[in-house]
Amino acid sequence: MSVLILGLLLFLGAHSVRIVADGWRARTIARLGPGAWKGLYSLVSLAGFALIVWGWGLARQQPVVLWQPPVALRHVNALFTLAAFVLIAAAYVPRNAFKARLHHPMVLSVKLWAFGHLLATGTLAAAVLFGAFLLWAVLDFRTARRRDRAQGTRYPTGTAGGTALAVAAGAAGWALFAFWLHAAWIGVAPLGVTA
Repeated sequence: MSVLILGLLLFLGAHSVRIVADGWRARTIARLGPGAWKGLYSLVSLAGFALIVWGWGLARQQPVVLWQPPVALRHVNALFTLAAFVLIAAAYVPRNAFKARLHHPMVLSVKLWAFGHLLATGTLAAAVLFGAFLLWAVLDFRTARRRDRAQGTRYPTGTAGGTALAVAAGAAGWALFAFWLHAAWIGVAPLGVTA
């Protein structure tokens, strides 16, 4: 569990700089330059992610069961995850209604993904992993919205085409992951379907 926690501290710590020290971040970027900052940020994030993957694998070998979620929550999680994939797509597809209305769809996708997985899993490692991501997403979304208000940020209005593309891309990504990649990469078939 300590490897998982260390990975979360590194990964989410790097992703929390704008939440807790936005001024320091700006000064550091000015001092180091954007390229060096992005390189350092990426290095810390990748190290954290690698430790999360390793720690998760170790924790799954001897799971500490906290509760047994009902099977129906797996299906609820599938819906949350579908919505999360659509929001991830919305972060990159230009001029869609999700980004126009929600402003930070990527962070909201993490919220939905983490919350759904908290419902559908019942181990201590899962509670630590998904709980940490959910807490981070709540804090990051609140900070980003406050920053938008302070800076007077305006988001372009969404179009039907952009919105449809975000939904289609997100649904396709979700189907690929739910039916094949989740089992192949994580070892769990979320819908009970294996290739």
